[in-house]
Amino acid sequence: MSPCPGPWLTVVGIGDDGLEGLAPAVRALIATAELLVGGERHQAMVPDSAAVRLTWQEGVHRAAEAIAQWRGRRVVVLATGDPMWFGGGANLARHFGADEMTVIPHPGAYSLAAARMLWPLADVACVTVHGRPLEILNLSIQPGARLLVLSRDGQTPAQAAALLVARGFGPSAITVLEHLGGPRERRLDGIAESWVDPPVAGLNTLAIECRPGPQPRLLPPVPGLPDDVFESDGQLTKREVRAVTLSALAPLPGQTLWDVGAGSGSIAIEWLRSVPRLRLAGGAEATAVAVERDAGRCAAIARNAAALGVPQLRIVHGEAPDALAGLPGPPDVIFLGGGGARPGLLDRCWDLLAPGGRLVANVVTLDAAARLIEFRKRHGGELTRLAVARAEPVGRLSAFRALMEVTQYVAVKP
Repeated sequence: MSPCPGPWLTVVGIGDDGLEGLAPAVRALIATAELLVGGERHQAMVPDSAAVRLTWQEGVHRAAEAIAQWRGRRVVVLATGDPMWFGGGANLARHFGADEMTVIPHPGAYSLAAARMLWPLADVACVTVHGRPLEILNLSIQPGARLLVLSRDGQTPAQAAALLVARGFGPSAITVLEHLGGPRERRLDGIAESWVDPPVAGLNTLAIECRPGPQPRLLPPVPGLPDDVFESDGQLTKREVRAVTLSALAPLPGQTLWDVGAGSGSIAIEWLRSVPRLRLAGGAEATAVAVERDAGRCAAIARNAAALGVPQLRIVHGEAPDALAGLPGPPDVIFLGGGGARPGLLDRCWDLLAPGGRLVANVVTLDAAARLIEFRKRHGGELTRLAVARAEPVGRLSAFRALMEVTQYVAVKP
């Protein structure tokens, strides 16, 4: 068999209407494929042919390795809707180039749902919980926000309703759109606080219009969340200092943060919440690792991350510097919020930091501040003293009570 000239790998978006929704030329591509790749649902839409069939059962990376063995042959991959929206095309584009691969999109769930709801896509947050924790919705729930959510299964609508109620958004409108674009398309409408959990098809998309109740739990996207939204045993970077620290950390898309001595995880959590939600070329998302030696605090970090919409935060139980071995890196940014006074830790973090990376350290003791001053003499950087006072009751009156002063060090590695 002679190799195909030009692109040999075609990714075809297919809707719930199956082959009937595809152009004749696209159906011909599928009919003449030598290797047909796709999930069992999509494979069942295609009549028997001479093509070898491959499913995604062992994951995208394994499938990509198998597809590569057919390089130059006629290979067709079937994906849901628009393959470049959380789909097979986006995953395969990390393995194959534009000279090898062609993508033929089909109206995807987001486009179809926006059309059914008459919601401009530019004004909607498109989220997926398919293969991801449901708590990721917490990042997008805001008064007046409209969300289109790719569901995990038929239980997702009820779970999303319960999450909205827990956040104080019980009046939110929920629409379940089943089998979009197919002959079995169906719509169910309801309110989160009175959701009755009807039977829902596994293939569904949610349209959520967020409406706050009398006491909503509001989580603004800007740094400096209130201290009381974090579960903590007292090891918490206070709100005012946290906002300044996030400014110094300067979150950017695609970067990796190590939060060393994470305490309640507030810095790593707000880092992930602050990073613009876009990927760099190649699919790299911003990531964060929270390193904490206390097991109880590690558990609290996990609960905080889920409640605040960033359950993807990686938590490492261990004490630095030993716990830093084997972490994903080199990191673009390291924050030292605990253990800054430990001998050698600053130097170890500096060595592990990527060239051009940022090191930010907050300390409160004189001993730790002295180490920062000595470190600055060798590596440069900026030192800032942060002093915060809050008004508190003093008998029947009020007075400012000062928090512990924080010395902050910021440096960029050459």
